[in-house]
Amino acid sequence: MAEQSKIARRSFFAGVGLIAAAGIAAKLSPKSVMSGTPAPSKEPEGDGYRLTEHIKKYYRTTTI
Repeated sequence: MAEQSKIARRSFFAGVGLIAAAGIAAKLSPKSVMSGTPAPSKEPEGDGYRLTEHIKKYYRTTTI
């Protein structure tokens, strides 16, 4: 029974050490890696709808 107690204690301390190492690694990791979303670009991609000056002028002429 004493041998089983030593193994359980060793695995417990190994788990605590692993959790501590993971916490330290997360704390020291750069912030840019954690934020994975890039900033939106000003120009839309593709051939979708774009609000240009001539469209704005058309909207101004249609108002009553």
